[in-house]
Amino acid sequence: MSSKLVYLISGANRGIGYGLASILAARPNTIVFAGARDPDAQSLSELKDKHPNVYPVKLTSGDQSDNEAAVALIQEIAGQLDVVIANAGIANYNGPVVDTPAEKFREHFDVNTLGPVVLFQAAHKLLLASPTGAPIFAVISSLIGSMGRFFYIAATPYGMSKAAVNFLVKTLDVEHPTLVTMAIEPGWTVTDMGNRGASLSGRFEEAPVKLEDSLKGILSRIDGATKEKSSGKFWNFRVTQSDNPWDVDTEEIPW
Repeated sequence: MSSKLVYLISGANRGIGYGLASILAARPNTIVFAGARDPDAQSLSELKDKHPNVYPVKLTSGDQSDNEAAVALIQEIAGQLDVVIANAGIANYNGPVVDTPAEKFREHFDVNTLGPVVLFQAAHKLLLASPTGAPIFAVISSLIGSMGRFFYIAATPYGMSKAAVNFLVKTLDVEHPTLVTMAIEPGWTVTDMGNRGASLSGRFEEAPVKLEDSLKGILSRIDGATKEKSSGKFWNFRVTQSDNPWDVDTEEIPW
């Protein structure tokens, strides 16, 4: 088995995706392919300058040709793929369902649901051939997509798209016996998206979870994940005991 681990992260130019790429790039024996609509973004250029094992790649969520070209480049450069983190997502509309334009549902499903579908379709052959024998496909999901632990924030297009991508995680777990699949709730995190939601909620000026805490929790679920203990589940980034409706006090989140 190869001693290196090869990662592909979508939405890696900022926020959680960029943070994950930064941490993984600093580890020994890793190669990180940082996917973004604009692989020449300043953040990724600076990350590559700091870590020569980082390769920015053009990866537009839901775009088949982009995804296939990115995986072909991974094959050419690294010859393997071990972990895919489907992180790219949008949450750009709040309001009651009766006032929500149909286009907003389509927009969120295109990015948040079909994005990971197309990414897996493009990557699956290389990913399933991982020399680790336990390739990982992790989706950064959201508590807002849980119906068993429902938390209302008037963002139905976002919540529905995340509930749908959670279904994808369960399906892939059944269809591929060696693939480790998981959905991960990253917490209400200090990112552009998280802070926008915090502002709209009227509860805070910024989101309550520090980015470094979210990243640590996400990677605690991915590192060392196995089919037996990890796969086909919706993981909480950390257990939080509080009376806040957005905090979860269990390791797993109900679907």
